[in-house]
Amino acid sequence: MTTPAKRIMIVTGEASGDLHGANLIAAVKALNADISFFGVGGRKMAAAGCRILIPGDELSVMGIAEIVGHFPFIWRSFQRLKGELSSQEKPAALVLIDFPDFNLRLARKAKNAGVPVLYYVSPQVWAWRRGRVKQIARVVDSLAAIFPFEPAYYENLAIQVKYVGHPLLDEFAAHGDLVNMRQKLQIPAGKKLVGLFPGSRRNELHYMLQTLAEAADLILAGRPNVHFLVPIADTLKKEEIQAKFPPALPISFVEAGDASIYDVAGSCDAILSVSGTVTLQIALAGTPMAILYKMAPFSYAIAKRLVRVAHIGLPNIVAGSRIVPEFIQDQATPQALADEVLHVLNDGNYAESMREALRRLQAGLGAPGCSTRVAEMLIDMVQPQHAS
Repeated sequence: MTTPAKRIMIVTGEASGDLHGANLIAAVKALNADISFFGVGGRKMAAAGCRILIPGDELSVMGIAEIVGHFPFIWRSFQRLKGELSSQEKPAALVLIDFPDFNLRLARKAKNAGVPVLYYVSPQVWAWRRGRVKQIARVVDSLAAIFPFEPAYYENLAIQVKYVGHPLLDEFAAHGDLVNMRQKLQIPAGKKLVGLFPGSRRNELHYMLQTLAEAADLILAGRPNVHFLVPIADTLKKEEIQAKFPPALPISFVEAGDASIYDVAGSCDAILSVSGTVTLQIALAGTPMAILYKMAPFSYAIAKRLVRVAHIGLPNIVAGSRIVPEFIQDQATPQALADEVLHVLNDGNYAESMREALRRLQAGLGAPGCSTRVAEMLIDMVQPQHAS
């Protein structure tokens, strides 16, 4: 008699979480084919074999003001997932990837329903609301930490925490040689390539895309031999981004299926990027960058009171120092951003010092294999080994 496959619910609301979820699903299936996945995610998780109940990009919003407007859909989605956890065919485990405000509430429902919880890409307790560690320990059974400094926050609490390394190292190692986008797009050899990375959330476009477009105009005025590259996340539409840039601007839009983020980043001489996981991908490619972030003024006022970190950019957080410049809210003016990019383009020593700092960062992130290590944690959770 064939044993039925174990069903795992997996939930993420981020484009980066969709990537990590897809790699985890592939790693689990490589180790154990009798496990299936369903839940919340994006195209990459769907392609890996996950049955998508709710598209992750429809849940993903940032900031208090934005969440209020999106609340009815978030509430309906939460109720649907809660129903799955308490059904007769409830999952063997719940895997949560990042997305903490939603996922920690879901973890509580899973705990009440007797469904074990594995949290992967854990809430950033080191950045804000450090008191959440006790809440997390109450509702999460196992936590896969992606930064080496994270396990210390959970010492003496009733939760299994394992440092698994960063999932982007797997992706970067598997990528192989970078594709030269200059050749692929037939951009003349004399041009300097500047990347404009607008993020993956629609509400980020609202607050930052216009700033990037205005900065591009100023960069072109200061350095006429520039060509711009804009990667389009698969959660966004090319048309809504393209419309923000002047038709005369020398610019190429690269959709997710046409090249990897590493190909685009590695081909650039300098990059302006919205804060997020993508900044660590740029760091692995080794390209000098500046990080920006803007949000609704009310949301920013709340965040400023809550966040307790010296940096918001992941490369700086991991390095423990400001190795790439950050421009937040009112500091993120088109002129300031343009000046920083021109500094990188015009000062070879400055650019090389940033590249060297990024090389040190990459070396400090550890070895690939994160997805397999998390897969083993999950398999141990749903199929514990017993002595024969």
